[in-house]
Amino acid sequence: MAERKLFKGNEAVAEAAVRAGCRYFFGYPITPQNEIPEYMARRLPEVGGLFLQAESEVAAINMVYGAAGTGARVMTSSSSPGISLKQEGISYIAGAELPCLIVNMVRGGPGLGGIQPAQSDYFQAVKGGGHGDYYTIVYAPASIQEMVDLTMQAFDVAETYRMPVMILGDGVLGQMMEPVEFRDPVPRELPPKDWATTGAKDGRAPRLINSIYLKPDELFKHNLKIAERFEQAKKNEVMCEKANTDDADIVLVAYGTTARVCRSVMDRARAAGLKVGLIRPITVSPFPYDDIAEVARTAKAFLTVEMSLGQMVEDVKVAVYGAAPVHFYGTTGGVIPTAADIMARVEEIARAEVRK
Repeated sequence: MAERKLFKGNEAVAEAAVRAGCRYFFGYPITPQNEIPEYMARRLPEVGGLFLQAESEVAAINMVYGAAGTGARVMTSSSSPGISLKQEGISYIAGAELPCLIVNMVRGGPGLGGIQPAQSDYFQAVKGGGHGDYYTIVYAPASIQEMVDLTMQAFDVAETYRMPVMILGDGVLGQMMEPVEFRDPVPRELPPKDWATTGAKDGRAPRLINSIYLKPDELFKHNLKIAERFEQAKKNEVMCEKANTDDADIVLVAYGTTARVCRSVMDRARAAGLKVGLIRPITVSPFPYDDIAEVARTAKAFLTVEMSLGQMVEDVKVAVYGAAPVHFYGTTGGVIPTAADIMARVEEIARAEVRK
């Protein structure tokens, strides 16, 4: 059994990335993720890697593009406004079919906003974010251990589908401390990197990485190829947790930090005699539509809880597809929803269901 060590979330992500073979980090400071580049600045030289603080987020993501093009395992991290600045580069990386890891410890917005935790970057993360037709695979961990496990598997997943993978955290997960184990991910058979620009010294034909296709038919085919890889990810990579959903009348849907609060609400509601369950998407892209649709066959109502004014709730409504009412409770600006407030909303929904 691996040794359990106490880690802050940001530092745990960084250590997990190093253990997964990441040897290059390019970034720029922003709260609340600053411990990631700080840790990488110390740790990467110890394993022969390179840490570089770029002059801006725009520069950092383009350095990621360059390193990824050589087949190296590379990552960057930031928080909401910084991720917005990286969006052009993320689109270029997706268009060039390059694997990399991007970590977003979300803070409140819009604009500069504040430094407290939020989940208001959901749309940006799961709907592409930058220009063009593409998606990224996005994990939404709810604990430091899960953040470690998903980070260690993210590099393999990125290389399997040749696309960026994002860890969608928040200021709570980045700053809190929990004991973790660094466990090796389940081995995958990875495709050869016969696209990497490693030099043609052996006499092979030169390789070219770009994302420009001036002929419409070529770009059409290219985009379909990218889309097909994401379709494969939909079949193979969807992850979610379901708790007490078999007999639930009311099902909470939440991810990340908010799901931790909802779990205590579920326990409190069950103790009060209310049949409440929980669905926690772990991949928010691809989204667990089928898992939610299955529960919607028997549930009487859903309550989506987010640290936003309502973003994931739109995907929940698509999944439920009118089979049951989908309610929403959200907070914004860095305010964390309380168990008491969510419980009050659950009780309100339960009373409404009794009156039907």
